[in-house]
Amino acid sequence: MKLRSYRTEDILELTKLWNQIVEDGCYFPQDQPFTPIEAAEFFAEQTDVVCAFEETQLAGFYILHPNLTGRCSHVANASYGVAEGQRGKGIGRLLVEHSLQNARERGFSGFQFNAVVASNLAAIRLYKDLGFREVGKIQGGYRQKDGRLVDMIIFYQQLLQDNAPTDEKTV
Repeated sequence: MKLRSYRTEDILELTKLWNQIVEDGCYFPQDQPFTPIEAAEFFAEQTDVVCAFEETQLAGFYILHPNLTGRCSHVANASYGVAEGQRGKGIGRLLVEHSLQNARERGFSGFQFNAVVASNLAAIRLYKDLGFREVGKIQGGYRQKDGRLVDMIIFYQQLLQDNAPTDEKTV
């Protein structure tokens, strides 16, 4: 598996995979697919977009960016996508591990997931296995494509210990 930051020539394949996940309506918050132009603009705004390739085939990706702006921009956030035929091969783990290292190298002091869909059991197991802790839950916070409301889980991991909060009650 080869990991590298996306290139312009990856936009069509990356957009196709992104849109498949959006159209599945189970994990990403977006409910409308991107055109290639919209996708190119969106991916260009991210801190990094890393693609996983098996041979020349896009197997997965992640986008890395600050969780929020300004005074909260030192905490990273990411979204991950693995092609349907590639799931169960450890690509998700590879992408999350790479994104954690990438975030550390870029100076992010923490990593937060705002909207992990509670029915995404594989992602939840993976995040916990990699040291994330559940810090909150939003009941019915995610509306699946079929209209069912599912809880969203918020996960956090401290990355840089020298920037760890001093108040033990602080996440």
